[in-house]
Amino acid sequence: MTTDEIYMQRALELAEQAQNADEVPVGAVLVMDDKIVGEGYNQVISLSDPSAHAEAQAIRSAGQTIDNYRLVNATLYVTLEPCAMCAGLITHARVKRLVFGATDPRTGATGTAIEVINHASMNHKVEVHSGVLAEECGDILRRFFRARRKSATPK
Repeated sequence: MTTDEIYMQRALELAEQAQNADEVPVGAVLVMDDKIVGEGYNQVISLSDPSAHAEAQAIRSAGQTIDNYRLVNATLYVTLEPCAMCAGLITHARVKRLVFGATDPRTGATGTAIEVINHASMNHKVEVHSGVLAEECGDILRRFFRARRKSATPK
């Protein structure tokens, strides 16, 4: 396993925690100097907070851990391509590198649906790598939404 796959595996474990809490199963891990300094998973429903996406939770956690909102030289691993809100947050936190698993054709903000993270107007550029454990990252989401649709289907 590569280093990226090891950290993405941890993000997948966090996505499972989100799923167990009946949240959309997305997990995120923020790494600096080969150490995990922040982790998070979707908690939008449980916290009644539309900004409590996995990326935001991991970035908040890391900021508290290192006592700085600037996460220079950090790598963020997330199981799903970030949305526009999270892409903006990643940029403002000055994350150096983003690694994600599954693309998001509806709201992916690294160029899949829209380009936010490295838009020409941004004053910070993020190195983006996609497709790490993409199948596993996509599978957990597909299973979650399949179960949701099945339970919502009238009998």
